[in-house]
Amino acid sequence: MTRKTAVTIKDIAQQLKMAPSTVSRALRGSRDINAATRLLVQQVAEELQYTPNPIALSLKEKRSKIIGVVVPEIANNFCSATIGGIEDYAYRRGYHVMIFQSHEEYEREVANVRLLTSRRIDGLIISLANNTRSFDHLEDMAAPVVMFDRVHDGLPGPTVVVDDYAGTFKGVEHLISEGCRRIAVLSMAPWLSTTQKRLQGYRDALGTYNIPVNERFIVQSCETEASILDLFTGPERPDALFFSMERLAMMSLQVLKKLGLRIPEDVALAGFSDNPASTLFSPALTTIRQPTFEIGQQAAELLIAQIEGTPLSAPTVELTTLLDIQASSLKTTGKNPLAK
Repeated sequence: MTRKTAVTIKDIAQQLKMAPSTVSRALRGSRDINAATRLLVQQVAEELQYTPNPIALSLKEKRSKIIGVVVPEIANNFCSATIGGIEDYAYRRGYHVMIFQSHEEYEREVANVRLLTSRRIDGLIISLANNTRSFDHLEDMAAPVVMFDRVHDGLPGPTVVVDDYAGTFKGVEHLISEGCRRIAVLSMAPWLSTTQKRLQGYRDALGTYNIPVNERFIVQSCETEASILDLFTGPERPDALFFSMERLAMMSLQVLKKLGLRIPEDVALAGFSDNPASTLFSPALTTIRQPTFEIGQQAAELLIAQIEGTPLSAPTVELTTLLDIQASSLKTTGKNPLAK
């Protein structure tokens, strides 16, 4: 069986009896080619199943049209939905996306970034790993970088985040409104930007309602179920758990089930989660929802603007969250304890 030869610009030009340079400009949408000619060229290119040669394009434009993306974990619903937004915007702008995951390991993140750099990517979108505390691998990059979710303020460049502080404040305030006074918070590494902002929202929400902060109820770097079990070993046990990420919500459910505690009667649950199935749990989880797809789109838009030399409207994009109240936090059935 003979192998089909790839269609070139010269093939299109020969069929239309035009100069190859005219066809090339028409395919690029150049304004010096009239609309009728551009449409004709595009129609013939589609009929002949013409696809641009990415290597030739990268040599001509000095761009690879490839964007690198590094996330902690693709299986995480937040990361996968964000990647969907990145790919959606990048594809519409003619870019391809190469995706790597750090698995929350600094060394793996560094290796991923270096590999992507060797592939001559045009730019990088990254959410930092849980263990990342050094940033030389990003500071040394010649290509533009956009960080999202977990960011480092010391690095120049645009970022896309949500209002972690306000989201946490509203979530903890809701638990207080349900009569909870011993609210524990489960978070990741204390140096992460998301951890710091969410913990501040937690502290300020308690302070607003004159509830003392019990440092024992603040669990940072919560990696195992044992960290949650420890909260229920002392005389003063939590009557609510606020989780700062989806994985901690799953761990909380497992621990409370092992302890035979009822949700929300014994312990209420609320926190950050972007799992579409959270409303199908028993009971359904009260969650702080983030506009994950939009986060990805915004990150890709900021990166491509840098790549193409377009002025940025704002170096930082901060999106709002939504408190989705479900059965896991509804301890009261009567009057709101905060209502006057």
